[in-house]
Amino acid sequence: MKGLLVTYLRPHRKALVVIAVLLLIQAITNLYLPNLNADIINYGVVTGDTAYILRVGALMLVVSALLGVASVITVYYSARTSMRFGREVRGDLFRHVEGFSLSQMHAFGVPSLITRNTNDVQQLQMLVMVGLTMMVLAPITAIGGVIMAMRENVQLSSLLIVTVPLMIAVIGIMVFKAVPLFRAMQVKIDRVNGVLRENLVGIRVIRAFVRTSHEEERFAEANADLTDTALKVTRLFALIMPTLMLIMNLTIVATIWFGGHLIADGSMPIGNLFAFQSYIMQILFSVMMAVMTMMMVPRAAASAERIQAVLQAVPDIAEPERALAAPLPRIGRIELRNVEFRYPGAEESVLHEVSFTLEPGTTTAIVGGTGSGKSTLVNLLPRLLDVTEGAVLIDGVDVRDIPLEDLWDLYGLVPQRGFLFGGTVGSNVRFGRPDATDDEVWDALTVAQAREFVDLLPEGLDAPIDQGGVNLSGGQRQRLAIARCLVREPLIYLFDDSFSALDYTTDARLRGALAEQTRDRTVVIVAQRVSTIMDADRIVVLDGGRVVGIGSHDDLIDTCEAYREIVASQVALGGAR
Repeated sequence: MKGLLVTYLRPHRKALVVIAVLLLIQAITNLYLPNLNADIINYGVVTGDTAYILRVGALMLVVSALLGVASVITVYYSARTSMRFGREVRGDLFRHVEGFSLSQMHAFGVPSLITRNTNDVQQLQMLVMVGLTMMVLAPITAIGGVIMAMRENVQLSSLLIVTVPLMIAVIGIMVFKAVPLFRAMQVKIDRVNGVLRENLVGIRVIRAFVRTSHEEERFAEANADLTDTALKVTRLFALIMPTLMLIMNLTIVATIWFGGHLIADGSMPIGNLFAFQSYIMQILFSVMMAVMTMMMVPRAAASAERIQAVLQAVPDIAEPERALAAPLPRIGRIELRNVEFRYPGAEESVLHEVSFTLEPGTTTAIVGGTGSGKSTLVNLLPRLLDVTEGAVLIDGVDVRDIPLEDLWDLYGLVPQRGFLFGGTVGSNVRFGRPDATDDEVWDALTVAQAREFVDLLPEGLDAPIDQGGVNLSGGQRQRLAIARCLVREPLIYLFDDSFSALDYTTDARLRGALAEQTRDRTVVIVAQRVSTIMDADRIVVLDGGRVVGIGSHDDLIDTCEAYREIVASQVALGGAR
């Protein structure tokens, strides 16, 4: 946690210096006021000198006003610094996660990454806010209080030898027991978020299978588990605060008791006892403030560990170490050379010795059974995943040697699930190219066969889209996702089973319009329907992660058993010909 705080607070050195100076002023004024109060009692009240009382009283008012101003400014700078700290940590976390590969996203888990960027950062932000005030002021006040208390009376100061170590011991026990509990709490918050996210995303599936009661029980179990851990922490702190208050009150009673005897035998003026009691209160109150801050430290430390785990994770998909000697020719020729891919932790590879070439101006379809590696192969082309062995080359250059943004700029990808962002129809299509005109957006919608339903929306391009596109049907989402890809006008089109939600008539019209739109581009289509890929220039057949056939539809019918099985499972063999 220390390294994280130092890294992100270093740019705010000036603000920290201002806060330190203001806290020093507060500490000095706090320590000075009891001394003035003792002078009023000893030299004003006892002697009846009203002028002295008024003069010193006026000085006390000025000192108190200075203390108030310093406190307000300190809180302002502390709040501003802590908010900026949180903003910068969240920003760096988000940017770092954006560079993760798909496998790293799955390894951390989406709910956990969300918790780390919200709840965990908030815990650190609160610690910084409180720490910049209490954590700095408390030790200054405590040390100064001890010096001033000894200055008033050394005998009474011996009470601190018992009180302060006792309070420190209580705090130490609390921290030792709280750290593992707070670590467990953050993990259990992840669990609650994970269950909640699954339920919100999969609500239709849950209702369709009448599993609402089961999911309620699952959430109740995760919620109860978190509650039990939180209660353990609360019980721990519920014992600590009364214990510290008991120590504080016993110290005050002992101060009055022994101080009274010192006043009775004339070895201590009464004003000095009041001052000493004020210093004792300041010392103990400083320890109490430190306790309040220390209560936040264990949870913040657990959160810092989780944040650092993300920030220290090296993205699997890294930028090339050296820039390209010459710009890419941007022809669009893709070559796969003996490509193999294995997911982290898996025993066997998903793809084995895959080799073929994708030529510009052609449409290549990839087909195969479930789990044959079709989507994995498509993810390797734009380097959303890195090959385990072999290489993927674009225009003769290994994709690992191309800057990521330059590489991704070549592609237009339509994934299996046409994900849409909250906004409008226009903003979702323009996600592919923000500067696209309305005419270009309408042209893309026309080719994607989406214009027919967008025209029916009262707001047209300004029609609202809910997050994830949940207010549209699956086919409508797919068509808008295709339009988003088309308006981008990429060099290479990747359609990952993105026609599955379309009816046969719309599918046929869309393929006809796409052929005209993508005539001179490299097109890759992953599909389950044979009718979708029958007219492709080439069809690559995958079986068990291996290429078992490459050719046209008619060629494969004659030469590839795996392809014949796929065709036979969908249409009559004679009709397929």
